[in-house]
Order: sequence, then C-alpha cells, then structure tokens
Amino acid sequence: MFPLSKKLPSENNKIYSYRAIKEGILSLQLQPGQALSVVDLAKVLKVSTTPIKEAMGRLQLEHLVEVIPQVGTYVSKIKPQLIEEAASIRLILEKEVLQLACRSFPRENLDQLKKNVDLQEMLMAQKGTKWDFKKLDRNFHCIIFQGNQKKMMWEAINQLAAHCHRMTMLSQKEHDYYELITDHKNIISIIENKEIDQVENILGKHILGPIEGWRNFYHQESAYTSYFDFTEKSRTLA
Repeated sequence: MFPLSKKLPSENNKIYSYRAIKEGILSLQLQPGQALSVVDLAKVLKVSTTPIKEAMGRLQLEHLVEVIPQVGTYVSKIKPQLIEEAASIRLILEKEVLQLACRSFPRENLDQLKKNVDLQEMLMAQKGTKWDFKKLDRNFHCIIFQGNQKKMMWEAINQLAAHCHRMTMLSQKEHDYYELITDHKNIISIIENKEIDQVENILGKHILGPIEGWRNFYHQESAYTSYFDFTEKSRTLA
C-alpha cells in the first residue's frame, strides 16, 4: 500500500480520505490497474470504511477508479483518448484566460507567479520529487485563473486532466524541469508585457508539446503497456 499522507488540521475524515487516495493515484504510488481494498485503505489512513467508500464514489466519477461488479475495485488505467481530449479543452480555456491576463492582471497575483517559479528553481536545485514539482506546476496555472476570477474553471480543467497528471509523473525526467520553468518564465513575461499575440504559441508548446513524447509509452514494446486502456482509441492513435 502507498505511504501515509498526513492529515491536515482542517480536514475531516471524508476530505482526508479523498485527498490521500487521489494523491496516491495521481502520483502513481497507486498504480494503474492496481486492486483497491476499502478495508486496507481504511487501515492505512486510520479512518472508518464509510469515508473510503465515499471517496471511491467521487474518484469513480473522475475516471480514476473503476468498479467492476462482482469482481472488485481498481485504479483506472490511463486512457490516451481522455488525455488528448483534456489537453484540447485546457488549451482553449487557458488561452482565453491568459489573453485576459495580458489585458489586466493584479500585481499581487503576478508576484505570486514569480514566487512560485522561484520555488520551482529551488526544488530543482534540491532535486525534489516529481510530485512536489507537479504541485507547484499546477499551482502556477491556478494563480493565473485566480487572478482573472476563474478559479472554478481551473478546478474543472484539473478534474479533466487527471490522466495527464499521471502521464507527467510517468514520463517526466529531471531535465524536463528546465523546459517547464522556462515556459513559466515566458508566460510571466507575456503577461507583464501584454503580448497577447504570443499566448497561443506558448500554450501550444506547453500543453500539447509533451503529448508527442507520451505516445512513446503507448506502444506494445513499452514497459508500461499494462498501465493503459486502449479501448477508446483517438484518431491520432488509431
């Protein structure tokens, strides 16, 4: 079973169970296709089975958990089709929000973006974990949406992008951090200089660029083939 995630002071058992299991799935500590036991999870998280069952229901709606009647409950395998759909939706919505930021963006939020990038560089220097870097990356983009009063939009994107998050954890190497941080610095520059004409280029590279590399994991010779569900193939994978 995955390492225990600490319960935060503000969390009740229901919120804690959901967050801990979801983090276990997104960080790949709970691997695609792995069987999940409500009883075992309750023991690990030191809660009753009720919040675990509720968390499973939510995660099933997010396509992160699959329940097979009369068989069992499993971590959902990664679906390339959902990855490409989520990336396309994110590109459309984030382009709109970044264009808004180029027109008007609070100084406070701009400072938060710069502080976030500083933390990314510090984490890279300290050879921090992929999961810690991923959390900073997600928070960076969240700040842009918050600065435009679009936080709920970002939360919706985040739900859709769960399979993308797992692919990032699976594929990301240390040298990728340099490229991601450079992209983030460029995004900050675009906001500061109100370069609306650069928005589509940077986001296309930042959001769609990694997908080309991810396709190397999909083929039958990959060591991670068992992580994927190919029942719904996209046109690009057919």
